[in-house]
This record gives sequence, structure tokens and C-alpha cells, in this order.
Amino acid sequence: MRLKRLEIVGFKSFAKKAVLEFSTPVSSIVGPNGSGKSNVAEAMRFVLGEQSIKSMRGKRGEDLIFNGTQNVGRLNHAKVTVVFDNADRAFKIDFDEVLISREVFRDGTHQYNINGSQVRLKDVLELLASVHIGASSHHIISQGEADRILNASLKERKGMIEDALGLKIYHWRLNESEKKLIKTEENLKEIEMLRREITPHLRYLKKQVEKIERAHTLREELAQKYQEYLKREDVYLKIVGKRFSESKKDLHEKLQQIDSELGGLLKLVDSSDTKDVRLEQVSVYEQELRAVQSKRSDVNREVGKTEGMIEYEERRIQEQGSCVEQGSFKVSMEEVEKLIVRLEQIVSVENEEMSYEELKKTLDGMRRSVAEFREKYSNNTDQNVEKITQEVSEELKQQLEALQNILQDMALQEGVITEKIKTLQVDIEKDKGEIHEAERVLYEKKAVRAQVAVRLESLASEGARHSREVNDLEEEIRDGVTLIGAQVREFYTFEVPDEEVMDEPREKQTSRRRDIDRIKMRIEDLGGGGEDVMKEYKEVTERDEFLAKEVDDLKSTAVSLGELISDLNKQLDEEFQSGVTKINVQFRKFFSLMFDGGSAELFVVSDIKKRKINSEDILSDQEVSEPEELGIDISVSLPRKKIRGLQMLSGGERALTSIALLFAVSQVNPPPFMILDETDAALDEANSRKYGDMLESLSKFSQLIVITHNRETMSRAGILYGVTMDSDAISKLLSIKFEEAETMAK
Repeated sequence: MRLKRLEIVGFKSFAKKAVLEFSTPVSSIVGPNGSGKSNVAEAMRFVLGEQSIKSMRGKRGEDLIFNGTQNVGRLNHAKVTVVFDNADRAFKIDFDEVLISREVFRDGTHQYNINGSQVRLKDVLELLASVHIGASSHHIISQGEADRILNASLKERKGMIEDALGLKIYHWRLNESEKKLIKTEENLKEIEMLRREITPHLRYLKKQVEKIERAHTLREELAQKYQEYLKREDVYLKIVGKRFSESKKDLHEKLQQIDSELGGLLKLVDSSDTKDVRLEQVSVYEQELRAVQSKRSDVNREVGKTEGMIEYEERRIQEQGSCVEQGSFKVSMEEVEKLIVRLEQIVSVENEEMSYEELKKTLDGMRRSVAEFREKYSNNTDQNVEKITQEVSEELKQQLEALQNILQDMALQEGVITEKIKTLQVDIEKDKGEIHEAERVLYEKKAVRAQVAVRLESLASEGARHSREVNDLEEEIRDGVTLIGAQVREFYTFEVPDEEVMDEPREKQTSRRRDIDRIKMRIEDLGGGGEDVMKEYKEVTERDEFLAKEVDDLKSTAVSLGELISDLNKQLDEEFQSGVTKINVQFRKFFSLMFDGGSAELFVVSDIKKRKINSEDILSDQEVSEPEELGIDISVSLPRKKIRGLQMLSGGERALTSIALLFAVSQVNPPPFMILDETDAALDEANSRKYGDMLESLSKFSQLIVITHNRETMSRAGILYGVTMDSDAISKLLSIKFEEAETMAK
């Protein structure tokens, strides 16, 4: 790797673009004071990532931008680009050239680019650290800083040596590892806290999942029980349903047959309506006979009364005859005739069909008429009592005769009716046997039909129960699908003989149903929401496992980082001790060269600090030792002088010592390039030659860019850049290559 060129635009006094080519081992930059020579070194610091504006002689970022003059306006940004030859791939970038640029703007923002791609400052520092280059490292020594390594503290000097030895990468790695370790420990605490936060919820979810798993186990058990129960129930209901259908069909056929037979019997019974008519006629005749007999009995009573009246009248005639002889009363014939006419009007003997009521009324009328006549003439001694009495007796006899005629007619009528009844009864008795048999068969058929109807009603009730059981089975299947899924419908694959199902008592199937109901109740008690809980439990478990894995990884990372830090510290210490030994070899050599003898040495010292602590449990303050810190001290011994401490050296001696040490460090771990900004200012002519010799020796290992006023130093350069500044206060470059100049001179 080699530094090829440096491009400066707008940086401090370089208002216009300036390009410095570094094609020789030693390049020298010269110019009068105030021309801007040191701005080249500061531009290199700037592009390599220097963050201290103060180290670049500024207060703000805009102080690094050309601020303008009376004739030239100020610029808005400054840009510096450094180009490295990467043919050997020292930089781990697949480019032959590596261009690193940095821009600063008036608002104070900075922009970094590597080969045209914008990057972070960290990326630039990491890339440079890989080749032991830094912004404030030992390879850029500005004006007045040569003596800094001698004035530095033990710890600061150790840092400079480590930087020069290329151990900065270890510090960077240590720093990164310690940051990672701290971050890892913080992450570990956060993750452990997260685990503690989700642990109660995870325990709760675990209990819920255990319930769900128990429910799942119960569902599997339920599925098995469903298989047998549903299969048996399905077989049983199908066979019973088939039997119901067959029994119902047989009973309907039997009922149709009975109805057909009953139809024939009913026709036979209906054909005997004449019997019914005869029976009704007999009943009518019997009623007529009873009526005639009743009337006859009444007429007989009237006949008896009439005969009694006639007998009475005959006795009374005899008695009245004696009374007439004695002249008791007399009745005129005209009055007797009137009585007779009246009696004839009352009695109508021509009417043979006189009813009993009419007959009774007639007799009552006759009695009233006779009574009235008697009452009228009872005291009439002048009337013919005997004649009247005889007439009355004759009338009674006529009436009796009429009643007897009526009795005869009624007797005849009764005989006719009785004969009709006997005739009808003979006909009825004739058909009685056949009709009775038909009625008996009809009764039996009706009884059988009633039994069939009762059986059909019983089958209908059983069929309704069977339908309910079928509906219950379908409902049970739907419940099973809801509880355990569609696999419930696969119970048809369960094998069980039909004979076994039908021979088994129904109590066993009922027991299976109770077992299923108990399992369903247990599943319901365990609750639902399984999918959501399982999903959440899975997510929380996966998160907890992830966090646990993260904890393990972080612990492993922490252990690895601890081991890495320990290894880095160990390696850093080893390389540091080795580097110090190598530096001492070169330091003695250069020191002896610069002082024509004498000796110088670096040695590692320990710096243990003490501090006081206050404790509530301790009555008095105590001093506690902090961990020891290593530092670098310098021991010098000048020839012909008894001087062993740095404090006793003169300014020139300190300058020579610092140069010897810087060159010694550079020889141990040569940087790709070094910028020396007037480090030779304090040297006299003799020491300047020695300084030039060391430059030539050092240029074999590193490119040297020397900013100087020393002619001896200039003579050792292959190319000379002159920096001038006109009245416009802008730095300009002039260059000359000594090889070309010599060629031209010849």
C-alpha cells in the first residue's frame, strides 16, 4: 500500500483545488511562514477523521472552510480527498485505489465517502485502523508536537507507544467488546426482566393448556365412546324402524282384510232390514193390542157400571112403584120425552169407534141429565114416576147393549192384531238363526279389528318414540361434531354385529349414554377457547423459549466477550511488551546516533492509585487500592554528562531525544506514511545532517512527507512542493522533482 496523492479544495487557505502527488519516498513541502504549509498536514488529519477542531487550529467546523478575502468570496464547503494505492489489497476492499474523502459544510455537518459511496465515520476509522493509520497517530507530527511524547504522562506515553505499535486495533476491539459486554449485560437484564414479567402469565396459560389437554384427552375418549355408542344406536334404530315398518304394514294389511270381511257381514246384516221392519211392526201391533186391551178393560168397567145402574134402576122402579101408588110425584110425558131426546143426543150408539174418554163423557152426561130430571121432579107427585123410570131403564139397557157391541168389536180387533203378531213372530224366528250367526261373526271381527287398531295406536306411539330417538341421535351427532369435530360422523366404520346389538339389553346403551354425558359435562367444566389459548400459549412459550435462548446466548456471549477481552488484554500486553523491547533496540540505536553515544530506554511502570472510602459500618476512613495502571517511563544517559532524567535535558537535547524515539517507534512498526511538520526546526547544521540520514533510513519503510525550512532536509527529498500566498491570501502550490531538475540541468 502506498499514499498516492492528496486533493484539497476549500480547506482553510486552499481556496482552489490543490493536488499533491507523492511518488517518491520523501516529499518535502516548503514555503515562507504563513503561506499555509501546515494546512497540508491538517488537511491530512481532517480527511483521516480527526474530530478535534482545536488540533486543527479552529473552534468550529466552518473555521476549516475558506472564509474569503477582499477579492475572493468565501466557500460553502471544504473537501479533502486522500488516495491510496491498493494493488496489494492491504485495504480489504476490492479496488486498486482507495479514495477517502471528507466534506464539511457551513452548518457544521460532515460527510464521508469511500470510493464515492457515502459512509459513516466509524467505517472510515475501521478501514484506516486495519492498516495502522489514524488521524492523531504517531505518523502525523505537527509543528511543536515533537516534544509531546516526552512531556506526556506515563499513561499517555503508553497510549502513544501502543498507537505506534499498531495496537490501537486491540484497544478498539477491547472498547467495542467492553461496550458489547455492557450492552449484553443490559440486554440480559432486560430479557430476564421480560421473562419474569411473562412468567406468571405463562404459568396461568400453562394451567389453561393443561385443562385444554385434559379436555383434548377427554375428547379423544369421547370420540372412542361415540364410535361405539352411535354405531350401536344407529343399528338398533334402523332395525327397530324396519320392524316397525313391517309390523305396521302387516297390521294395515290385516286391518284391510278385516274391514273387507266386515263389509260382507255388514251387507248381510243390512239385508235383514225386513226383520227389523217386522220387529217394528210387531212392536206397533203390540202397542195397538195393548191400547185395544186397555180400552176393552175400560169398556168392561163401564159395562159393569151400566149393569149396576140398570139393576139399581130396576130396584128403584120397584121402590118407586110403591111410591107412585102412594102418589109421591107425577111427571108429564112431554118432560120424559125431552129427557129421552137429551139422552139420545148424549149417546151416539152408532159410533162404534167411540173412544174410552168419549164413552166416559157420554155416561157422565147421561148421569147429569138423569140427576137434573130427578131433582126437577122429585117433588112432583103429579107426574107418572113409573113411566119415567122405565124409560130410563130402557135407555140404560140400550146403552149397555151398545157397550157390549163395542166389547165384541174390540175382541175381534184384538184377535186380528194378535194373529198378525203371531204371523210376524213366526217369520222373525225363521230368520233368527242366520242373522244371529252373522252378528256373532261380526262382533268377533269387530273385536279383532279393535285389537288391531289398538296395536296400530301402540305402534304409532312407539313410532313417535322411535322418531324422537332418531332425532336425539341426530342431535347427539351434531353435538359430537361441535365438541370433537367431523370425525364423529365416521362412526359407520365401527364394526359390531347386528345380532349383538339387538341381543344386548338397552340398559347397557343407556349406561354408555350416561358415560358420554358425564364426559361432555367434564369438557364443559374445563371450558372452551382452546384454540386461542393454545395459540397464545404457543406464542408466549415460543417467546419465553426465545428469551431463554437469548439469555443463554447472551450469557454465552458475555462469557465469550469476557474471554475475548481477557485474550485481547493478554495479547495486547504480550505485543506491547514485545514492542517495547523492539523499540528500545531502535531507540538506543537512534539515540546513540543523535548524541554520538549514550543510552536511552523505555520501561514499563505500574501506577497504583489510592482513594478513600466512607462506610457506615466503619468508624474511620480507609484507603482502597484501585486496579494498577501501566505506563511508560523514559531513562536517558547522555555521553560525557551525568544526566539521567528528561527534566535535565536542554531544548535541543529534548528535540533530538523525541526525534530518536519517534524514529525508533516508526522503525518497529513502520506506518504507510509519516508527516513531519517542522520537527527539525530546533536542530543545528550538524544534527540536521544526522536528521537527514535518519530520514533516508526511515524512508525505506514509510513514505515521508516533510514540512521544513531546513536545507539539509530539503536535499533529502525526491520532490519539493513550494507553498506560496499572494495578496489574495490564497495558498498555491509549486512543485519540482529533483530527478527531473537534474536531468534538465544536465
